[in-house]
Amino acid sequence: MAGGRFFTCGGSPVLCLIRTIIIFPAAALQTFAVDGKNSSLLHLTKNLLINYSKGVRPVRNWSQAITVFIDLFVHAVLDVDGQNQKLTTSIWYREMWTDEFLAWNSSQFDGIGEISLPLSAVWVPDIVINEFVEDGKSPDLPYVYVSSSGTIRNYKPMQVVSACNLETYAFPFDIQNCSLTFSSCLHTVNDLNLSIWRSYEEISNDKSIFLNDGEWELLSVPSNYEILHTHGGSFAQVQFNLVIRRRPLLYIVGILLPSILLMIVDLMSFYLPPDSGTRIMFKTSILVGYTVFRVNMADELPATALSVPLIGEYIKP
Repeated sequence: MAGGRFFTCGGSPVLCLIRTIIIFPAAALQTFAVDGKNSSLLHLTKNLLINYSKGVRPVRNWSQAITVFIDLFVHAVLDVDGQNQKLTTSIWYREMWTDEFLAWNSSQFDGIGEISLPLSAVWVPDIVINEFVEDGKSPDLPYVYVSSSGTIRNYKPMQVVSACNLETYAFPFDIQNCSLTFSSCLHTVNDLNLSIWRSYEEISNDKSIFLNDGEWELLSVPSNYEILHTHGGSFAQVQFNLVIRRRPLLYIVGILLPSILLMIVDLMSFYLPPDSGTRIMFKTSILVGYTVFRVNMADELPATALSVPLIGEYIKP
């Protein structure tokens, strides 16, 4: 067995000893360096959370309000339900605030300037969408980023099903304006204030991630900040308005052009003699055509309880 060791070292025990002296300490130093960095991260995480209470608003002066910066990116318009007055959208939502109890000196922890912490372990603002009507299929991201200054960034994609006053009278040339209002459930503006992360112009004109190949076109996303005064107190809220426009080409080809053709054919029937049997058959055929067209088009028109689209009134048999 000893002879085998000598042969793997080139047949020289001296060479084997030199390799052992050089390689083993180098590997040990590398392992120690990696473990040292891991231990710094572990030590920092334990140091931050050991006496941390996520149920307490993270300010050292209780009379000071926390400012939460929020932002919104519209990803796609998934569904516009005129009958139930609901809008389904896919958005990227992000929020940022400062937690005074999660700050550290990065020079004391191997220069670590940012870490990720479990979302369930830190205080999170209770910000909701006021127009929210039902749960969407949103992924659950369990971590937030925390910087050495105590700044927390929480990013999350959301599928939002919200209530919206949809007006379809001008279908298929309609423009919808639906709002998403973010506010705190329980914290008044004295405890939790809101602010918009980016400038109003940048948010309004940003269409960088919007899927622009669907039925709806995103025109703009204007936003505004206001304070809502209620009997329970004053609450800060930020409202984003999703202004979208329907692309009418499909409906022009499938609805408008056939209806115009039927109208022209119907007008041509007046050139036939009034007492002609051909005219009666011709008008009957046109009436049947209108009826069949109306039945086939029933699924294409948006259904609302308060109003009927103008084109629906036009082609009624």
